[in-house]
Amino acid sequence: MDSNQILQSIVAAIEESKGLNLQVLDVRELTDFSDYMVVVSGSSSRHVKSIMRNVIDHLAKLRCKAIGVEGEQHAQWILLDFTDVVLHIMLPDVRDFYDLERFWDRALAQTHIVRDEKAS
Repeated sequence: MDSNQILQSIVAAIEESKGLNLQVLDVRELTDFSDYMVVVSGSSSRHVKSIMRNVIDHLAKLRCKAIGVEGEQHAQWILLDFTDVVLHIMLPDVRDFYDLERFWDRALAQTHIVRDEKAS
């Protein structure tokens, strides 16, 4: 199964679970451990767990299993690692604090600057 199929299944499961503020970050130029980072919020710990379960169920139908799950017990920030796609499901205040999207956006912008300078 390729990373685009995994990504599409994750997005479908999140949308079905009514995940909030879904962001898909293409990190292929930044790292070799994953192609995409997906960040989504849940309105409560229960919602965060519900999104996680729905994603796991969707991918199980495709015979794809997470190689790692972190944070399930407290459900403030759950990370699911599907190798090519890493999913972060977070409560809004945790997401605001860590601001992963801005971190990866900055890293991607710096990558483009370095590549542009090398092209000169």
